[in-house]
Amino acid sequence: MKLFDILAVLVTLSAAFSYLNYRYVRLPTTIGLMLIALVMSLGLIALDSLGLGIKRGAEELLCSIDFDETLLHGMLSFLLFAGALHVNLEDLSRQKWIIGILATVGVVGSTFLIGFLSWWTFNAMGLVVPLIYCLLFGALISPTDPVAVLSILKSSRVPKSLETKITGEALFNDGVAVVVFIVLLGVVTGGHKVTPAGVVFLFAKEALGGVAFGLAIGGLSYWMLKRVDNYQVEILITLALVTGGYALADALHISGPISIVVAGLLIGNHGRLLAMSEKTRQNLDMFWELVDQILNAVLFVLIGLEVLVLAFTPAYFAAGLIAIPIMLLVRFVSVGLPVVLLRPFRSFSPNVVKILTWVGLRGGISVALALSLPDGQPRDVILAVTYIIVVFSILVQGLTIGKVVGAVRGVEQ
Repeated sequence: MKLFDILAVLVTLSAAFSYLNYRYVRLPTTIGLMLIALVMSLGLIALDSLGLGIKRGAEELLCSIDFDETLLHGMLSFLLFAGALHVNLEDLSRQKWIIGILATVGVVGSTFLIGFLSWWTFNAMGLVVPLIYCLLFGALISPTDPVAVLSILKSSRVPKSLETKITGEALFNDGVAVVVFIVLLGVVTGGHKVTPAGVVFLFAKEALGGVAFGLAIGGLSYWMLKRVDNYQVEILITLALVTGGYALADALHISGPISIVVAGLLIGNHGRLLAMSEKTRQNLDMFWELVDQILNAVLFVLIGLEVLVLAFTPAYFAAGLIAIPIMLLVRFVSVGLPVVLLRPFRSFSPNVVKILTWVGLRGGISVALALSLPDGQPRDVILAVTYIIVVFSILVQGLTIGKVVGAVRGVEQ
């Protein structure tokens, strides 16, 4: 299909599902869109089993969309910038230690815990998945998804300090997880030899290089914004920052997500305060909020439709259901240990570990990374299990965040 035809179908579906959700379903927008798309997809599968053959057209549409390329090298840069634009640097600085530990040590530790537990589980169920693939599964499912987290947090009444921890972790941990994923994928494909020195160099280049590059492009954009007082031009500069900055980071083999988050934080704090008029701030906020909402709508519709092209068997489905408590248990441990280690130096609310565990949502990034695995049975197993976890995470965890936070805070009071 032509690119315009694909966009036309996705935007039309997103608009139609948004209308249905607003008028009848009345769930938070992203959750409602994914649920409606998922129900429609299951309906098409049911009709196809009756011999009506309607499913084929939808499959052709989805097969013409490279989901991992579309998200990781397209939508993600816009969504991360829009999210980082409204994060207060002072609030982030106050939570820097817990955010830093969760986004680095927490992700790496979770990768290996999930990897070994899933390897034991898959093999106990008769699903032959090599350990290295299970570690890849651990890497792609460990980070909380910034897109899912930020979109659902908007409709949840989470305390400010806790919201900063959740947001900061979500914005930075996917960059670390992608580095871990790239290293492990290199072992599978034979792309490079893994040595401790090589891993340290790759991490430094991707993560630290991403921070430095983000500061550089953010600083250049700030310099340009300060010398212009025209909101159309200033919005165009931020668009160039997001698209050109992400593409150049990719070309330099440094972390595009980390670069855009750092640049977004710089523009969202110093840029909005010192380089923009009130009129520009209002128009910039309105523009990026609209971009964020439209891309979120399209993304969550895509996630709901993706079930049409996945291979599911009863064994895969059972493995996915078993993987959900494994993922939650490992999340509890990977969040709890840093909190215990930092508690002598700073105060935490009594139930912060429970809340951080439940709000650790997984989303489209996990699906996109799973889709990038080499073809074969291990990929089919991991993709199906990942999709089940993502659906549970968004529908069940996402819908109950407000209730869980409210219940825990009620206990504290």
